[in-house]
Amino acid sequence: MKDLLARMEETAAAISARIEAPPELAIVLGSGLGPLADEIEAEAVIPYAELPHFPVSTAPGHEGKLVIGRLAGKRVLAYKGRVHYYEGYTMDQVVYPVRVGYALGVRRFLLTSAAGGLNPLFSAGELMLHADYINMIGDTPLRGPNDDRLGPRFPVMFDAYDPVLRDLVREAALAEGIALREGVYVAISGPNFASRAELRMLRGFGADAIGMSTVPEVIALRHLGARVVAISTITDMALPDSDHHATEEEVLRVAERTGAVFRRLVRAFVSRL
Repeated sequence: MKDLLARMEETAAAISARIEAPPELAIVLGSGLGPLADEIEAEAVIPYAELPHFPVSTAPGHEGKLVIGRLAGKRVLAYKGRVHYYEGYTMDQVVYPVRVGYALGVRRFLLTSAAGGLNPLFSAGELMLHADYINMIGDTPLRGPNDDRLGPRFPVMFDAYDPVLRDLVREAALAEGIALREGVYVAISGPNFASRAELRMLRGFGADAIGMSTVPEVIALRHLGARVVAISTITDMALPDSDHHATEEEVLRVAERTGAVFRRLVRAFVSRL
């Protein structure tokens, strides 16, 4: 098998052949958040299955297409759906799409997701800017031999989220009158939701929201030296003493219902880059 960098460059070349210039920003669209890609003035729409080495999305709410074009006056690359560790993919496969974005020339990434709220002060339907993360997946995309051409053996993850990009999200939220929470996102492997005891433990660790994605991509991108910012839609409240835990269908419905506010925030953010 070709080494990772060679595969990244081969996939990036296949994308480059279908666009005029590299994007300025990549946006990973999480569960139920794909409609933002429909607002892009598309230059190219490429199903993941048409790209060499690219993993294909199987999770509900993840269509599995690259949409490249203009949004709020900027050239963007949108991942309309991601792949997850729980789908059976390796960590290398989970982060391969964002690594390809970097090989394409993108240096700024906005990662989005649906998440459960652990902080009792949060409410379903709110948006949360990531301040930090906790990796409880039990794996990392950097495990194994390190390729020094991609990044250092021991990358520092202090301030994993870019402070300048986070300030721009705050400015955009203020300008649009959008309430924006900030907090720590914890990633679990899934696909099962966490137990009551696990939720109590994770809240005790300082987590404000829980999900099954995003963190592997953050680690891989920071290893490469890319700048990263992340926003989650709080689609349900994952409170251990609640009588009800949201189902997959309920999560997607809330993500769709709050989609207009999410899209407004992202457009305002993109316009400020």
